[in-house]
Formats: sequence, C-alpha cells, structure tokens
Amino acid sequence: MGGSVRPGWEGVRDAFARGQAHDPGAAQLAVHHHGRLVVDLWSTGTAASAGQPFGPDAVSVLMSVSKAMVAVCAHLLSERGALDLDAPVARYWPEFAAAGKADTTVADLLAHRAGLPAFTDEAAGVPAPGLLDRDARTRALAAMRPVWAPGSAYLYHALTYGHLAGEVVRRVSGRSIGAFFSREVAGPLGLDLWIGLPREEEHRFVPQFAVRPAPTAEQIATAVGGLGLAPDDRLATALRASAAELAAAVEVFGTRPGRACELPAAGGIGNARSLSRLYAALVGRVGGVRLLAPSTVERARAPHTDHLPQPAPLNRLDGPDRSRFGLGFELPRPGEPLLGEGSFGHAGAGGRLGMAHPESGLAVGYVCTAMSWEPASGPDPRWARWTAAVKEAAAHPRPGLTQLVARRTQRRGVHS
Repeated sequence: MGGSVRPGWEGVRDAFARGQAHDPGAAQLAVHHHGRLVVDLWSTGTAASAGQPFGPDAVSVLMSVSKAMVAVCAHLLSERGALDLDAPVARYWPEFAAAGKADTTVADLLAHRAGLPAFTDEAAGVPAPGLLDRDARTRALAAMRPVWAPGSAYLYHALTYGHLAGEVVRRVSGRSIGAFFSREVAGPLGLDLWIGLPREEEHRFVPQFAVRPAPTAEQIATAVGGLGLAPDDRLATALRASAAELAAAVEVFGTRPGRACELPAAGGIGNARSLSRLYAALVGRVGGVRLLAPSTVERARAPHTDHLPQPAPLNRLDGPDRSRFGLGFELPRPGEPLLGEGSFGHAGAGGRLGMAHPESGLAVGYVCTAMSWEPASGPDPRWARWTAAVKEAAAHPRPGLTQLVARRTQRRGVHS
C-alpha cells in the first residue's frame, strides 16, 4: 500500500488494507471531505508482478461509473438553460421521435425508463466492431421501437444509456460527450478522467481482468428463461442482447481503439483521486470550482424510479435489477445506504464506485482492476470495509496530515 491520510482518517486506511487483503488486483481509494482531500490510498495487488506499474496516477476503465460523468454533462446544460430534462428528446434529436418515441423525455433516458436496453432486436447483440461506430448505434436507437412504453417502467440500460444521453448532449452543445466532458468538467477541475482516452495518456493505463469466466450465450439464455420470459419475447431478446453487448464492450476496452472510442455508458477512464474530486465539486467547492448548484443536485438525486415497476413479467419477481435511480445517478438501495441516506453516485461492474453525500460533505472514488463484484449480490465486500470507517472519520475530523509513506509522489493533474 501507499498514500496518505489526514489525522482522524487512519481507520479508513486500515479498513482499505483489510478490504484489499484478498483482492488479486490493484485498487485506489480517495476521499474528499468538504472539498479537502483527506484520504489518498492505493494498493498494488498483483498488478506490479504482471508488469503493470500501479500508483495514484494510474488510470483504468471505470465501467458504469461513467454514467454519472454523462449525467453531470446533462445537468450542466440544464442548469445553463440549454436543455430541459422534462422536454421530449425529439426537441433536440428529431429523428428520435420515430416508432412511438415522440413523447419520450430526456428524464426518461437518464432514469433508464426509455425502453431501449439494447442496441438491436437480435439476441446476439451488436458485436465489438459495431460498438465502436457511434453514428450507427445512435441511428439504430432513433429508429427502434421501445421494448416497453417509455416512462411506464424502468430497467437498466447498460450500454445504450451513454449513447442516448450522450447524443442529446451532442445535439445541444455541438460537441461529442467526451469533448464536452473534457472542456466543461475535467478541464476546470484538472481531472484525470476521460470519455475516450487520449493516446498520450496510454502509458498510464492499467487493464482490468476478470476473476471468473464470463457467462456464455447459453448460460445467459438459460438465466433469461428463468425469469419467466418466452425465448422470442422482445424483452428476453433485449436482455440477452444487452448482456452480450456488455461482454463485447469489456473485451474491446482491452484494445487501443476501444479506449479511444467514446462508449459513454461504460468506457470512462480515470483514477480514484479524480472521481472523488469530481463528486466533491458536485456538493461543494474544490479549488474554487463548484460544478452544480445545490438545487440541481437535489433534483438529480431525487428518486425517479421508486414509483415504477420493472417491465412485465419482471415486475412479479424480486429482481433481476433492484437498483434505484435519480436522474443519471444511482441511489442507495434499501438496507445499503453506503455513505448514508441521501447518497448519490454510480457503481461500475467489477467494483468501481463514485459517490457523494451532501449532508456530510463526503465524496469518494474507488477504482479497482479485479472484476470481482456482481451488483445483484449486494454491496462489494471491499466497500463494506471502508464505507463505515469513512462515515466515522467524517464525524470526528482533525487537522493536519499523517503520511503513510515517506517518499513523495509525483502527481499529475489533480491537487488536493
């Protein structure tokens, strides 16, 4: 392990160490409290032995943590009066009105209510090369008939979320989602966060790896069949396609074209320190910058799916998706408050996490390289080790700085 904590936050350091003790991968944990960096830790795991140097400036794929990065862009445009989240998507993207989607709102996209959980009606999904073609994917979504009536139900849009919300940002701002995020969010805050990794930053990238084999197409089909869906049901097809597309995306993130391409729902790349700083700037000032007004944050974290079922027949089951959503952000599930009730943020497949709790002034970023967490199983056990310690430390802050390691670390981009 390496890094530093301020006095009073040593319990977070110890909890992080316990959480990583049996993790084969590398990880980073950063915490801001009222805009100040109080925890900045990393664990090398087995990454160094595999020839992959890992430290605080290393960056990795963030998976669905990226969805919150997209949401921040939409809320910025809304706060500036350029985007009405309650307006039909077709106001900004006219082609989207096709096939019964004329009344679908921007809020429906952000809250996973749009009825477009996959890029195609083919169960095999869009293969990896097709995922890199943004224009083809957005055209397909604009022409597609929703699987359920938009706004009447919700279900996680694993990859399509980024193209849907990202295309609205592009139509309104004139910039791709990656370019807008870079200019309006990462730039002012000095973040090492990207949607589309620049070539000059490739030397900092550390790949993720799976700790268990990915499910086969046959296993996915069996699991979907167990939900009570007929094989030719459109929802069954969409679920199989979405799972296949997500698996293809994970594979493509291991390539330079995949990291350079803007796959906004899952392809964000960055580190924990920058994630924490991003969330700190959503709930307070960091280096003189606050991204969103308190009223905007309140709207973003208000529940927007609690009153809705999942599409039939999933509404009769306890699953498969127990998530709660605000506008672009995940909200705590019952019995899983993380930083406390009122927390908002987003987790990512494998265990990544970014979140904030406005009432306590806490913001957290956690990045890991071992893909070992499944959302349906509850919170990542690695999080459980340190989230309680973070809340305890925030309740008893002390000034000063405790160094965990004696050597100074060369830091780029982000300053405490």
